[in-house]
Amino acid sequence: MPPPPRPRAATGPSCHEDGSAPRAPRGAPVVVLAGAPNVGKSTLFNALTGARRTVGNWPGTTVEVGRGGCAVGGRVADVVDLPGAYSLDPLSPDEALTRDVVLAEGGARPDVVVVVASAAHLARSLYLVAQVRETALPVVVALTMGDVAARRRVRVDAVALAAAIGCPVVPLDPRRRNGVDDLLAAVRTALGAGAVRPRRRVEQPADDQPADEQSADDPLADELALADERFAWIDTAVTASMSTRAMTRRTWSDRIDRLATAPVVGPLLFLGVMWLVFQATTTLAAPLQDALDALVSGPVTAAGGRLVDAVGLGGTPVRGLLLDGVIAGVGMLLTFVPLMALMFLLLALLEDSGYMARAAVVTDRLMSRLGLPGRAFLPIVVGFGCNVPAVAATRILPDARHRVLTALLVPFTSCSARLTVYVLLATTFFPDHAGSVVFAMYVVSIVLVVLVGLALRATLWRALGADPLVIDLPPYQRPTARLSLSVTWLRLQGFLRTASGIIVATVVVVWLLQSIPVGAGSFGDVPVSESLYAALSRSVAPLLAPAGFGQWEAVSALLVGFVAKEAVISSWAQTYALAAPASSQDPGALGVQLHETFAVASGGHTGAAVAAFMVFLLAYTPCVATLAAQRRELGTRWTAFGVGLQLVVAWTLAVLVFQVGRVVS
Repeated sequence: MPPPPRPRAATGPSCHEDGSAPRAPRGAPVVVLAGAPNVGKSTLFNALTGARRTVGNWPGTTVEVGRGGCAVGGRVADVVDLPGAYSLDPLSPDEALTRDVVLAEGGARPDVVVVVASAAHLARSLYLVAQVRETALPVVVALTMGDVAARRRVRVDAVALAAAIGCPVVPLDPRRRNGVDDLLAAVRTALGAGAVRPRRRVEQPADDQPADEQSADDPLADELALADERFAWIDTAVTASMSTRAMTRRTWSDRIDRLATAPVVGPLLFLGVMWLVFQATTTLAAPLQDALDALVSGPVTAAGGRLVDAVGLGGTPVRGLLLDGVIAGVGMLLTFVPLMALMFLLLALLEDSGYMARAAVVTDRLMSRLGLPGRAFLPIVVGFGCNVPAVAATRILPDARHRVLTALLVPFTSCSARLTVYVLLATTFFPDHAGSVVFAMYVVSIVLVVLVGLALRATLWRALGADPLVIDLPPYQRPTARLSLSVTWLRLQGFLRTASGIIVATVVVVWLLQSIPVGAGSFGDVPVSESLYAALSRSVAPLLAPAGFGQWEAVSALLVGFVAKEAVISSWAQTYALAAPASSQDPGALGVQLHETFAVASGGHTGAAVAAFMVFLLAYTPCVATLAAQRRELGTRWTAFGVGLQLVVAWTLAVLVFQVGRVVS
């Protein structure tokens, strides 16, 4: 097997830009946002730049650098949102990136460092401030989570804190945009001041030995002395600025956590919450889906037909491409927008409330059995939205072997693109239990992650040990409408941006393959069953006959799914020469055709064949974008190994499900 890749050294902020905000002009002053995970950096970044960067009330949200322009005084500054880091002593690649940017290792020196600190965890937040203040960089402290501190009866005097640490301190609430203008004023002043004098450190050499000789002879002792000095400096600042009133009883957050993180109740609660999310997703969106379908299949399609006829293309293959291909494919995508929006909104509410971090705690024991740290749960959860950022999120793991194993497991998480296919098949073949069937697919996904992880650990990573989970549990809080809707729109926008381009391109390619005859016929005038598209699908179909869906019509959708799972349904619509389904809850004529295909392919064991198909769709190779992300993070050999692993697992499970299902049905 190929050896695990070495961690890649960060070379500066340009390595991991997400391009989600307007860029500042060349030569603009650079303002970096640094701080511990879950203190509000990305929310502040969005408030400053107007970007729509992914944010959440749980650690590990930011694993790449975000950049955007922000007006500061009379000029535009280049604002850089760095991954979360408790200090400049990195334990993972993303923390190393933060250190390199702040200390200008391999890149340009930032002009101002804004350290985002939590008033609820002031002492812990000030360690990074202490380190940055040891440089000549201008520093501004953005003090967040004042409301959380107040609930804990903690009060931080910003004026006294600024005097103690020797730099401006600005209280603010980025979630509600309070205090942002004050922060910009402080940054503007810091930009005008230029370099500052580093804070004085108190050296602690032995009585009979100069400090420089002690450092040379015993560097560990010197490091410990420096750490002691920093903690003493922090203690002085906290004592001068923070006051606390004793809590006389346990908070409601503590009482909830007794259940949410309990060994037995916690996992059951997590499964129950997820079941409610998917049950709501598959039922509440139906009216909006029907309305969008009526719009596309009615006025939009009719207008498109009139336009094609008006330009003289009514009797050409172009008419079929535009009406039955492009318009039908885009229409299918639009009917699923309410479904995806509702799911993204519900997940955003869970994240903003702080619950998702508790889910990481309850799965820590499971992660340790896989040889993974509890933090590996975070990229795996991200994978249920989209596998691409989930692979990138493995950078939060400090061990290269943990990153490789987690990135190989991410494709077994059921991304949102697969959800559209699950819903269509569940409502077509299991209409009375559609929500439960969709939920069951996500349970199967979790089981696959566990079983494949155990198998890999028992074979390739037998000596891999797991670190204990150390995670900052964010406080429970009421989700804000602005933040939840912003996150929902960001994710929906990403889905539409990716899916629309892929679906249109795939529809065109499928139409082209279906227009090329194999044998008799002419281009554009050939039955689909006699086209090159059908011939390619038939060549693969025998391999899937043991799984109960060896008909070329079913297999063709899986071939398209290699490119993107979002295009599976539109490819079926083209295959059967039908309009896109009315909605996921009303498959219409497409549902009738699918019933016939699976019944013939399975010899009458339709339910078992459909279940096998859904399992195969879940486990086989992810989209090409995920493969590109894996190649970037792991290299070509590990990516190829992952593809082979996924195909073997998918085929084995699909055959097993069908063969067992046909016996018991």
